[in-house]
Amino acid sequence: MPQFEKKPEWLKSKFNRDAVNVVAKLLSDLKLNTVCKEANCPNLGECFEKHTATFMILGSQCTRNCRFCNVVHGAPQKVDPEEPKHLAEAAKKLNLRHVVITSVTRDDLADGGAMQFAECIYELKKLDPAPTVEVLIPDMKGDKAALDIVIAAKPEVINHNVETVPSLYSAVRPEADYKRSLDVLRYVKEKAPDIRTKTGIMVGLGETKAEVFSLMDDVLATGCDIFTIGQYLRPSEEHVPVREYVRPEVFDEYKQTALEKGFSFVASSPLVRSSYRAGEALATEEMK
Repeated sequence: MPQFEKKPEWLKSKFNRDAVNVVAKLLSDLKLNTVCKEANCPNLGECFEKHTATFMILGSQCTRNCRFCNVVHGAPQKVDPEEPKHLAEAAKKLNLRHVVITSVTRDDLADGGAMQFAECIYELKKLDPAPTVEVLIPDMKGDKAALDIVIAAKPEVINHNVETVPSLYSAVRPEADYKRSLDVLRYVKEKAPDIRTKTGIMVGLGETKAEVFSLMDDVLATGCDIFTIGQYLRPSEEHVPVREYVRPEVFDEYKQTALEKGFSFVASSPLVRSSYRAGEALATEEMK
């Protein structure tokens, strides 16, 4: 596929620039980052129009350099002790009922950033009414003590993305480990069965359908509840290339197969990202 080939029609999205600017200013005033902007998410416009955002804590510099991700790799920033309060303030001003929190990977921190996640959850739970909370965590090197800190804060959802099929890890996630990511999901579910676990992958990187179906089985074996599938979009020429723009009907096939295999909720379409319509996913899953 030629570099930066024109995207198909089903990957185009529109949004209200004024609505985006309102949310962007609030987040800037409170010195908060969002993965929406840092990861160049194609749904930024839709989510900002609805006054929702996925907060990205622990700075904007990642200690890893995954070849698919647009988040900046560099020297990590000092942890901001006021960040949890600022995040809760933003959630209140935006009147959020479901809050998603993610972070850059912080391998430099002893707990991988677990305590900052927990403090954010605690601050959000002080709000009246308190929103439901979903955290999208890095693998924290598989450290169970760090995972316990997050679990103890009792978010409604703990998400950790496996991102791609195992055969592509060396090319796409060279500093991550497929088994370790599965172990994170398994440990959370075993330790706290009432917390919903979630994971997601990108397609279009060169994986086969058989590999995707096998990955579903691996993830289900951990007890994972919620599964997301979206199209990989190349942020720049420095990142791994798109091998295929997967057609919408294939995403439909993946969704149907995942539901038949036993996931409680599946979001699968070209523009799906891990936190896309996360509140709706939780509400739907709770009704089952």
